[in-house]
Amino acid sequence: MTIPILSQQAGRQADAQPNGPADDSSADAPVAASRGGRSRRRHPWDLYLAIVVVALAVLWAVVPSIFAPGDPLTGTPADKLLPPSAAHWFGTDTLGRDLFGRVVHGAVHSLSGALIAVTVGLALGTLLGAIAGALGGVVDDILMRVVDVLLAIPGLLLSLSVIILLGFGTVNAAIAVGLGSVAAFARLMRAEVARVRRTEFVEAAYGSGATFVAVLWRHVLPNSLTPIVALAALQFGTAILAISTLGFLGYGAPPPTPEWGLLIAEGRNYVGTAWWLTALPGLVVVVVVLSANRISHRIGKEAR
Repeated sequence: MTIPILSQQAGRQADAQPNGPADDSSADAPVAASRGGRSRRRHPWDLYLAIVVVALAVLWAVVPSIFAPGDPLTGTPADKLLPPSAAHWFGTDTLGRDLFGRVVHGAVHSLSGALIAVTVGLALGTLLGAIAGALGGVVDDILMRVVDVLLAIPGLLLSLSVIILLGFGTVNAAIAVGLGSVAAFARLMRAEVARVRRTEFVEAAYGSGATFVAVLWRHVLPNSLTPIVALAALQFGTAILAISTLGFLGYGAPPPTPEWGLLIAEGRNYVGTAWWLTALPGLVVVVVVLSANRISHRIGKEAR
């Protein structure tokens, strides 16, 4: 009687255990997949391409004469509205000016404006969010209601309202775009400060006798800035697009400044006969913005 019982138990155990070769392959499949995922993540070609594009745009802004040595404001009337060629990569405009040279020299206006916009939004938004999250109570309620009002206003409408008050120009447009992003920075900073304030190491710092200002400066703020940096990188691409939009509408740099949005606006009346006047500057804006967003997405993943 013992032998049949033992054989039945052995059979049940054999049925419960997975098959040898099939199990080895199935067990190794997640490992192989994870290894393959890691190997794919080691070579994010799109991230490298985005870095190259943004670096090239920065070089255009810093040393434009290397890429386009000619004067972007003067041209040859006999060469007007020439299509893209080896001599003129982006063609020429209605005054015979090289369009590629104007795009290269216009990078300084768009990128510097985006940098100013991000700096304004980062500084003011971080300050408001840190005060609201650190003090709490009535101060937090008042500041967050102000932020809610800013969020309720469309960004473009808020930027146009600020430009009307400050006047036209690339710098004023950048300040207007930066003020429109203050609410996003403030809400994120307030949430991060409120989260870090409740951590154990902050409570330990208070328990050791540190003052409120010392704890805020040494512990709370440094541990709250990582998501803010990721948001600033994301806002850089958004600011380029917003400043180009304002330039297209005529609220940015005045003609004949080769600002990207203004270049697109100048060629909109010739779309049927000279498509390159709007398509190629617009393509540059799209590629630079997408590249900046790709880099910010990577920074955001590293921050998490």
